[in-house]
Amino acid sequence: MDEPVNVVLKFERAINSHDAGAVCSLLAPDSVFLDSLGNRIEDAAKMRPAWEGYFKMVPDYTISHSEILAGGDSVAVFGTAHGTFSKDGKLSKEDFFKIPAAWRAVVKDGRIALWQIFADNEPLRIVMRRHS
Repeated sequence: MDEPVNVVLKFERAINSHDAGAVCSLLAPDSVFLDSLGNRIEDAAKMRPAWEGYFKMVPDYTISHSEILAGGDSVAVFGTAHGTFSKDGKLSKEDFFKIPAAWRAVVKDGRIALWQIFADNEPLRIVMRRHS
């Protein structure tokens, strides 16, 4: 079984592949997703449409880490998230955002049981408001 850090690195690569199926294949069946506003999604089956929607909205969404800390089943990731908001499938330079971000993961039995995001998504919300 993979160490928690290796599972998180696989999860990062899956997110960066923009493949909701790949992302969800690494989730525990009872996994929990928490975003920076406190929104909560429980149950891996419900997460696939959420990831598909996000990858449609930000087709080039990418996360990267600069530091990873781990203890037991918990992993803290520090880095950046960036991408380009797309309302119609087209990518435009003025709709690009890049933000510092941190993630907390709990890994159980080689899968992500918790993925929590800590980020100020206001730069993305500003771009989205321009298109509404």
